[in-house]
Amino acid sequence: MREQKISETSETQASVRVELGDRSYDIEIAGGLLHKAGEMIVARLGKRRCAILSDENVAALHLEKLHNSLDAAGLSHGTIVLPPGEATKNFTPLAKACEELLQMEIERGDLIIAFGGGVIGDFSGFAASILRRGMSFVQIPTTLLSQVDSSVGGKTGINTAQGKNLVGCFHQPSLVLIDSDVLETLPARELRAGYAEVVKYGLIDDPVFFSWLEEYGPRILAGDAQARTHAIAVSCRAKARIVAQDERESGVRALLNLGHTFGHALEAWAGYDGSLLHGEAISIGMIMAFELSQKLGYCEDGAADRVEKHFKSVGLPTRIADIADENGPNADELLKTMAQDKKVKNGKLVFIMVHNIGESFIDDEVPMDALATYLQSQCAAKN
Repeated sequence: MREQKISETSETQASVRVELGDRSYDIEIAGGLLHKAGEMIVARLGKRRCAILSDENVAALHLEKLHNSLDAAGLSHGTIVLPPGEATKNFTPLAKACEELLQMEIERGDLIIAFGGGVIGDFSGFAASILRRGMSFVQIPTTLLSQVDSSVGGKTGINTAQGKNLVGCFHQPSLVLIDSDVLETLPARELRAGYAEVVKYGLIDDPVFFSWLEEYGPRILAGDAQARTHAIAVSCRAKARIVAQDERESGVRALLNLGHTFGHALEAWAGYDGSLLHGEAISIGMIMAFELSQKLGYCEDGAADRVEKHFKSVGLPTRIADIADENGPNADELLKTMAQDKKVKNGKLVFIMVHNIGESFIDDEVPMDALATYLQSQCAAKN
């Protein structure tokens, strides 16, 4: 368990190292970092031609700043702008983007830059992994969710009708550049969704961080620059530490999926159409993990209520009833989707369960009858 003073909010910049031998890389975190992106890329990776993948929303707000930064560093570049949203993460846009990258005459020694949120990061990283049999790429995440989670650790992929991220691979970035100032243009709903992933790190194994978030979480969402930078840095350090121990999720890294088996099933039900954001689904999923843990006798009573109280206080959904009307999901649908989860082993579902806040564990022995009964109660519940 990491030690941390609950009053600590003074970080204005941070550097985190992801230790993976010859594939190690740095995460640089600071406000205004986008203006220095070009020189930081040159300093660490040398002068290379760059291909930027972004989405329409990010491009309209920030692409000129990135272009200017690359120009100032003498880096030639081309750009592909994709539609925003989870619908972009599928085979058809991927094939089109790869064709466009090849038309740019991009070479194996060149660099792909993922400039956007989690969708763009996952999509670009996967494109980099398969183009020319593997290219280097840089993550410049622009949402809180991508800054604290998806930009770090090398998971890349696209969605299919069967579920989220079922086609992909591990392909580590060469550098991650996090500019906390870009969060100023992020819609409040997207910011809250990303905050759910910040809280996840406290719930997994850092109860002191969770207590800090109970006090400072509203400041993070309100724009406190130091609180934001500190929360991002703590989250990235936690993920870097876990990834260094278990890069390909054969053990402890699975803990980072707290709430995700439930959440991904809810995302699949919603159809990846923007009506349910990833962080919103994970907020609900983490409450479900805590509640099911309590019902199975794993977890101390009251832990789920405490977590739910915090999520509600910052405006996150905590129940299926918060996101569904009379046409909501049913338990059989969710169970069928869960059966496609990447963590399934030998036909058995694997869940991240909890003993308490900050005490999570991997469990492949969850009774299916208890799971089905719990899902039925949640799907039937009304606001």
